Amino acid sequence: MKSTTHHSADIAVIGAGIAGASVAAALAGQARVVLIEMEAQPGFHTTGRSAAVFAPSYGPGPIRALTRASAGFYHASPAGFAEAPLLTPRPILMIARDDQQAALDELVAAVAGETPVEVLGPDQIAHHQPLVRPGYAAGAMLDRDGHDIDVHALHRGYLRAHAAAGGVTLLNAEVSEMTRVQDQWQLTTRKGIVTAPVVVNAAGAWAQVIGDMAGAEPIGLTPKRRTAVTIAEPAGTPCAALPITIDVQEQFYLKPESGRLLISPADETPSAPCDAQPEEIDIAICADRIMTAFDLDIRRIDSKWAGLRSFVADKSPVAGYSATAPGFYWLAGQGGYGIQSAPALSRAAAADILHQPLPDDIAAHGLRMADLAPARLKATVPA
Repeated sequence: MKSTTHHSADIAVIGAGIAGASVAAALAGQARVVLIEMEAQPGFHTTGRSAAVFAPSYGPGPIRALTRASAGFYHASPAGFAEAPLLTPRPILMIARDDQQAALDELVAAVAGETPVEVLGPDQIAHHQPLVRPGYAAGAMLDRDGHDIDVHALHRGYLRAHAAAGGVTLLNAEVSEMTRVQDQWQLTTRKGIVTAPVVVNAAGAWAQVIGDMAGAEPIGLTPKRRTAVTIAEPAGTPCAALPITIDVQEQFYLKPESGRLLISPADETPSAPCDAQPEEIDIAICADRIMTAFDLDIRRIDSKWAGLRSFVADKSPVAGYSATAPGFYWLAGQGGYGIQSAPALSRAAAADILHQPLPDDIAAHGLRMADLAPARLKATVPA
């Protein structure tokens, strides 16, 4: 008879992307944690395909609070966490056509009390982003506190911290079955049986699949495909220090990256959980939107890829215990904000999982765990 490997823990975390890795690291010093990943490498589907920017003015209110609360970690991570700084300055320029002025005004009103921002006119826009076509943008908001994030260093730092605290990581360990027996979850994986009283569902685009397997309530999670491509920089225009430039209604963005320009149509196409691939129609839409807004003539695509960003109705994360599956904790729906908010969200979720108070430094930014709890979604998810 073939023997089955058993792993016993206090907490099992499903998914070793940035959400799972960061919360596992936050928990591992206080509990026995097993981190379970279905792929051969952590972060394969979304974390590893992110063009992450630390943007305090980007996202819904709870995300902005979590991002501000993450700033201290990013600017001064613990000794040994990363070999180089996690952040590199990258201002954020949100541009608006004349017909988008109301959206720009609404954004400025929402964030101006939280983050220092500047409102720019057309001449000032050209100074900060000379690639914008003359006459295209009527106004803009500049956030000088933006930064590029070294996603690989951040993710690896959390995985190392989890291991250093005694945490165990299982790769190639897709969960095929979950049962609750005598106050313990029993998870059947390709690497054996994992038992733990608490399961944290950080499975990204697969989070609703895991929730259904556990008998948890639906949260209306929808994975959405986003496309990105790189193109050559225009001759004669140094681009390395230019801001990431984003349409105020998020119809496109352009970001200098490694001697190229990373561009996206900011698409949000609903998708089943999968290894997302770019589609030619989205690449064509991307080129059209970018050439309309910027003085660029795109003749060649250097590289292309796609990733899944998962959202619930209000686009804020879901962090909280299930009302229908005992010991099952949702940590899902980070959308396009999971990297920038990970340091604070992981600590907030770890405290919640362990029934501890929200850390004071996070609460000081106005976050309430009720803003993230799955119960808030009842009115938006069909019965």
